[in-house]
Amino acid sequence: RAKLPLFLFSDYHQLKFHFSNTVVFVISILRLGIRGGQFESSSNNMGYLNSVLQSSSQVHAEDGPVCGGGLSQNGKFSYGYASSPGKRSSMEDFYETRIDGVDGELVGLFGVFDDSEFLKSENNQNRDAGSTASTAILVGDRLLVANVGDSRAVICRGGNAIAVSRDHKPDQTDERQRIEDAGGFVMWAGTWRVGGVLAVSRAFGDRLLKQYVVADPEIQEEKIDSSLEFLILASDGLWDVVSNEEAVAMIKPIQDPEQAAKRLMQEACQRGSADNITCVVVRFMANQGGTSRSVSA
Repeated sequence: RAKLPLFLFSDYHQLKFHFSNTVVFVISILRLGIRGGQFESSSNNMGYLNSVLQSSSQVHAEDGPVCGGGLSQNGKFSYGYASSPGKRSSMEDFYETRIDGVDGELVGLFGVFDDSEFLKSENNQNRDAGSTASTAILVGDRLLVANVGDSRAVICRGGNAIAVSRDHKPDQTDERQRIEDAGGFVMWAGTWRVGGVLAVSRAFGDRLLKQYVVADPEIQEEKIDSSLEFLILASDGLWDVVSNEEAVAMIKPIQDPEQAAKRLMQEACQRGSADNITCVVVRFMANQGGTSRSVSA
């Protein structure tokens, strides 16, 4: 529901720890001013974000479903995306696919967000709106995935589907305890909701519930090696109707990540997903050995 991968790092020092010198470059190229899930709404930051969002929303509005993809200059990974409003009359999902150079090394930046409308007002701190995000940054042989909300990241490693993010739902034991400790409550209203209103327990924005709905990311690091085949980032429009295992099995034979992303989007539509549907697939092509480790915030 928002835009650009570094939304997920609410603390600059935490981000610097993970990326060392790379983080300074990444922050500067994205020109973001976000701290603790809140926007610093300078004209430079918001002007850049608005220009990107407006051009993207025009693509969705004019062309309906959109797709595309690319290949990294070093040939180590390729990526594809597919996005559709689905059954909804408006498009709130957004995606980011970007490759930049850092001191001679390529950095891949990928993200899926569910409510890009959150960014379209320079005065968004006065709007009771919010955004979830699932993002991935590729640096060398490292894949760092960060998540806030119920968009999701899944990898295929050694032929197996492995979730590398957790949906933040109010009925999860630890999330419910955190909300109640902060003085909030969780109740059933068609689904479990914070204060009977919001169906996710972590998000950016949602100002009126900010005391309970935090923007703290959970972060997972994976080693890019020969066993890591591909990554799926997708909004809940896919995951509401397709399981992790189904998604991986469905696109495992498809080498073109753009076609893989389209396949997932089309399947979600056919299964009757009621939400916007956005999928990003990154396929790893030239990898060397390793394992994974958690670095959750």
